[in-house]
Amino acid sequence: MHPNDPRLRSFVDVKPESDFPIQNLPYGVVSTADDPAPRVGVAIGDFVLDLAALQAAKLLDLPEDVFTQSSINAFMALGPNVWRRTRARINALLRHDNPELRDHAELRAKALLPMSQVKLHLPLRVAGFTDFYSSKEHATNVGTMFRDKTNPLLPNWLHIPIGYNGRASTVVVSGTQIHRPRGQLKPPSAELPSFGPCKRLDFELEIGVVVGQSSAMGTMLTEQQAEEMIFGFTLLNDWSARDIQQWEYVPLGPFQAKAFATSISPWIVTREALEPFRVAGPVQDPAPLPYLQQKGANNYDMALEVALRTPAMQQPARISATNFKYMYWSSVQQLVHHASSGCAMSVGDLLGSGTVSGPEKDQLGSLLELSWNGTEPLQLPGGELRGFLEDGDSLVMRGWCQGDGYRVGFGEVEGTVLAAE
Repeated sequence: MHPNDPRLRSFVDVKPESDFPIQNLPYGVVSTADDPAPRVGVAIGDFVLDLAALQAAKLLDLPEDVFTQSSINAFMALGPNVWRRTRARINALLRHDNPELRDHAELRAKALLPMSQVKLHLPLRVAGFTDFYSSKEHATNVGTMFRDKTNPLLPNWLHIPIGYNGRASTVVVSGTQIHRPRGQLKPPSAELPSFGPCKRLDFELEIGVVVGQSSAMGTMLTEQQAEEMIFGFTLLNDWSARDIQQWEYVPLGPFQAKAFATSISPWIVTREALEPFRVAGPVQDPAPLPYLQQKGANNYDMALEVALRTPAMQQPARISATNFKYMYWSSVQQLVHHASSGCAMSVGDLLGSGTVSGPEKDQLGSLLELSWNGTEPLQLPGGELRGFLEDGDSLVMRGWCQGDGYRVGFGEVEGTVLAAE
């Protein structure tokens, strides 16, 4: 059976609502109190399967040190054929009818680590970070708010995946606390700018695309080449300082407003695991230039949610629920365009999809949109209002694709806002 077959079962007990069935097996980097050295594992139910332990037991045919690393970069560099073969082998070892690991009590005790007892690390060494702006709904909302209500999209938006180079140095794993950034502020009523803590802190619900293969400087990519270079996907929160951004973004776009923090989930779901959930994206009109035209269905039917918890709340409250299928420019198109100038892509490059917003009010992927730039604050359970994030607020994002009796999920990406240092 193919590793994506919905009939597959593992000897590890996996609840139907779990993000991590045998059909998923996302990669991450973990350590434990007993063994603090980071190494690579995959999630299965409420456990992490330690791949370094399997490798030491000669159950995986790979270079000896590939899973004893503090990132998955060395594994990604081995290429798509190795990715597919390794996922199939891990899948086979976890099946309910395979005794290799199931009946090896000593190895099973060593390799299957309870999720509650592991520390989750940043799963990849980020070579470069590029953030795109590829939701038509999001771009239309922002253009309506700040530019032209009758013509909100700039002339190039329907022809080119808009993006900018961000900071790899401040990409952090879920659970990392985020200090409120400082910067130059100039509200419309002020004559001159001032410097101080951001007053309009926001989130952006995004999907991160993890590039697992490199391309040579000076070359272009085809649709098929770009697809094969994508190792997998992760949840991404591109924290945004809207007031800093509003003052600095003309003429060259976001800079410090986006440089202070980007959070990703600790699990990278492979492209192969998402294959059953591929769908066609929105009709692109006008048709893109030939190098950007795509034959495949390169979007994904992926549910996404955002929940907010204030210091006064016991439980987070859902404030947005949308779907990745709405994205106008696909991840493949983003990668093709990124390399089209001759830009070299590297193993470990991270591409942010851009804010994922849908057509309805409750499907918007930022507080900027949900509160319409603070003019229509959200009312939370208990009566609190939020136009933008306040100190002590915690954001939780989740995402999953729903299969027949199972779901392929990403876990969560969480971050709590601390006061500016």
